[in-house]
Amino acid sequence: MIVWINGAFGGGKTHTAYELVRRTEDSVLVDPEIAGFGLQRTLPPGQRVDFQDIAAWRSGVVEILDRVESAGQCAATVVPMTLVEPAYLEEIHGGLGALGHDVRHIALVASPETLRRRLRGRLEGLRGRESWAMRQIDRCVRALSEMDAHRVDNDQAGLDAVVEEIAEHVGLPLTKPPLPTWRAQARRLRVAAAVLR
Repeated sequence: MIVWINGAFGGGKTHTAYELVRRTEDSVLVDPEIAGFGLQRTLPPGQRVDFQDIAAWRSGVVEILDRVESAGQCAATVVPMTLVEPAYLEEIHGGLGALGHDVRHIALVASPETLRRRLRGRLEGLRGRESWAMRQIDRCVRALSEMDAHRVDNDQAGLDAVVEEIAEHVGLPLTKPPLPTWRAQARRLRVAAAVLR
């Protein structure tokens, strides 16, 4: 089973995915953003585009997830990735479905105000101009509202509640308890540092 955690930038996808994997047995995290940034950086600076516009990224995501799932070694493959372009969503999710994979599409939803506050908390836009991620908020919120996905409102809900709702929806047993507050905060910092590398 592939659990695709979608959402706007600042929506909590990565922390949710890491915590879902931590609290379940035999789940793995696959982050397509890593390959996307790698492909993007191979282009000269003046030719760089949104890596989702690169066909090799989209086909590569399907191939990698097919390999992970076909190995049959995990209960779930958890994928935190914003994907709001309908044609790209169909290409990737449809491609995985055509290969016989069960894709569970989760959309984390939050208000634009909450997303902006979270992005500012990640030091986005400190130079006095709006970051690329901030400029995508309205487009993402609109697209997510129209998608066929299980919506999880994480505007006010905490990380544990979001993880528990996703696990229940996809039928993935949680085998570990939530972390105490101090450990959860330390883990959040470690995850953020790992993503920034």
